Amino acid sequence: MKTLYPRAIEALNAVARQDFVSGADLGPSITGHSIPREETVQHLLALCPEIEPDHVVMHVGGGSGYLTAVLAELAHRVLYVERNPVVAEKARERFFKSGKHNVEVITATVGEGVPADELCDLIICTTFLTDPSVLITSMRDSAKLVCLEGRAGPVPSLAMFQRSGIKLERLRTLGWLDFNRNAEQILIDLGLVTDVVLAQARLEAAGKNERVLDVVRRKQNLEEIDLYRSLAQQRGMIFTDADEVLGSLQPELFRRFSRTFLDLSRMIPVGEADGSLTVVTDDPDAHTDQLERLTPNHKITCLLVTPTDFRRIWSALDLTVKGSRFAAEHGKTLPQNDENRTSDLLGEDRGNKNISPYLVSVYEAILLDAVSEKASDIHIEQYEDRVRIRLRVDGDLHDLPQYQLSTREIRGVINVIKLRAELNIAEHRLPQGGRSRLQLGDTSYDLRIQTQPSLHGENAIIRLLPQTGRAMTIAELGMSPAIGARYQRLLDNPAGLVLVVGPTGSGKSTTLYAGLQTLADDGRRKVITVEDPIEYSIENIQQTRVRSEIGFSFADAMRSFVREDPDVILIGEVRDQETALEAIRASQTGHVVLSTLHCNDAVDSLQRLFDLGVHPNSIAGELLAVIAQRLAKRICKHCRKPAKPDPAILAEVFPDGAPANFRCFAGEGCDKCNGRGTQGRVGIVEYMEVDTDIRNAISSQPPIGELRWRALDAGLVTMRDSALDHVIEGIIPLSELPRILPRERMAPEVRGGRRSHE
Repeated sequence: MKTLYPRAIEALNAVARQDFVSGADLGPSITGHSIPREETVQHLLALCPEIEPDHVVMHVGGGSGYLTAVLAELAHRVLYVERNPVVAEKARERFFKSGKHNVEVITATVGEGVPADELCDLIICTTFLTDPSVLITSMRDSAKLVCLEGRAGPVPSLAMFQRSGIKLERLRTLGWLDFNRNAEQILIDLGLVTDVVLAQARLEAAGKNERVLDVVRRKQNLEEIDLYRSLAQQRGMIFTDADEVLGSLQPELFRRFSRTFLDLSRMIPVGEADGSLTVVTDDPDAHTDQLERLTPNHKITCLLVTPTDFRRIWSALDLTVKGSRFAAEHGKTLPQNDENRTSDLLGEDRGNKNISPYLVSVYEAILLDAVSEKASDIHIEQYEDRVRIRLRVDGDLHDLPQYQLSTREIRGVINVIKLRAELNIAEHRLPQGGRSRLQLGDTSYDLRIQTQPSLHGENAIIRLLPQTGRAMTIAELGMSPAIGARYQRLLDNPAGLVLVVGPTGSGKSTTLYAGLQTLADDGRRKVITVEDPIEYSIENIQQTRVRSEIGFSFADAMRSFVREDPDVILIGEVRDQETALEAIRASQTGHVVLSTLHCNDAVDSLQRLFDLGVHPNSIAGELLAVIAQRLAKRICKHCRKPAKPDPAILAEVFPDGAPANFRCFAGEGCDKCNGRGTQGRVGIVEYMEVDTDIRNAISSQPPIGELRWRALDAGLVTMRDSALDHVIEGIIPLSELPRILPRERMAPEVRGGRRSHE
């Protein structure tokens, strides 16, 4: 590198690059050319002609303003030129704040020249120009123009031109100028980490043999997709996802290269066409040099994906290669009528655990897909001539079409599932249930396995429960602030019974665990749980699992718990009379008891307790509140827009006509929600707090219809009310109401010819 002249060194020292880093206010609109590294600016100044104190200098492609600010220390006047008005305005604010009053900000596209009131002695252009001569009108005679050339290369060259009369003459190439920033520098420039955090991440990454980027993402709790999309934009790469790539993979490319080479370089070849080789990587700093040497006749196009999607694509290609080998080794040489050999191959004989590694890979790939899609369940189903694999995401099932497995292969996959869950692989006639674990990165998943015989073979259902050591808090549940405050108050009671009710999969456990997490964070009360199974592991909570095989039931646990001095007891589910009576007794002896119950709404829970043989006076005396709930799809916050309500649904919800100010929203569909328009789910609750009037009604045990009207008169918050609040606030779409409300509850409830509270 050429030696810098003294004034340039002073100018660099006088300007703090950090003051001109874009941070979150500009985000991906700023790239390496716009926020050059200090080393790049130093190299640029060394290559350029020396700037005199009386010079007028123009900087085209000013970006964040860092280079312009350094030039302002050297020249009499600097013209900052930027085509993006948002970027230019932010730069203006930085110049003013740092006292650079000799900088004039010009927002312009350079295509037809730059309007300037004074001719320049030097123009430095850090963006690519199609025709450098368009700037000649801004140059005095003999003025120099320094601009980038070699757009096709990863590191452009810097060329110098000079005005001679009405012509612009190219003098020479000054050298190469590297504007690239690595991923770590980009993280700092985006304001996501500090130098201190990055240094700590480097130490941790070295100790655990991890990548620095993975450690930073985990420590800063950064969303994987958002982080990698920003890195792609900053690095000038194309960001894509596995779903875009999986449908057009070319497995023969994967076979062409060494697995070791691909793994070390963090690249996967996924497509080849017209002399171009497309690869994906999860490393923003990946270099294609070696790959270019291996394929000299190809142009390399590198796409960036998240680490999760990288694993999915690798698994899909690996499965294809292994599947072909599996078919070649066993399919063609295997006689169709040799059932004993087939059973040996798939591990179907009793005690045979020699399962093909290919089948293990298929199962692990399905799990990886489920985790990446944030699925709650996996359904593996067999039909007469086909296999169907589906994921339940946000309550809806959708297919995984990339798994084109034969019925013979899926039997082997189900055997892998059984072995992992320690089930009997020789038993195909009876349902079996078990559990296993999955460790993926820092997250552990508890897998609840259920196999079920059917007409055409066994089906398998797997529920995925992430074990993070922490559940949602009450504030994160999505309840209305009023109901959330009431739920919080219930936990502070000295004693009483709180029930969360609803059908299977309605989020009852999540709501209860939110209460437990709040208690765990508080730390002043002892909490004990008995569950079957333990769905979420929570730190600072004593959790116990029911073991029916050795005679340890919910009721047995309750009888022992009351001698352990707890403040709060959670019972996973009230299933029978014995458990219900023990829950009431625990409440009577001075404990807050939380539990779930399977029924349709808050008032139905009372009838369910009556049916279990609990005395009405005991219910009236101990029950504090009932929360009934359903789960509704949450509108994606990234593509939410006002929507026109469905007239049919509106007529059901408002038989007498909708309010004039009624509004609703819907998601248009975007890449964040995979085009669904919804992302995640939120609980819609019916809340019944037991007051004196309801206690008296419970004791007299009236018909369930009369009991509901007593509850409505006492201030029951209906599920319809909660759902409409969420619709109006833009949390859920109006189309969710028919999914969570029975037809008779869509309209305000009628009693004696009048409607209940709207």
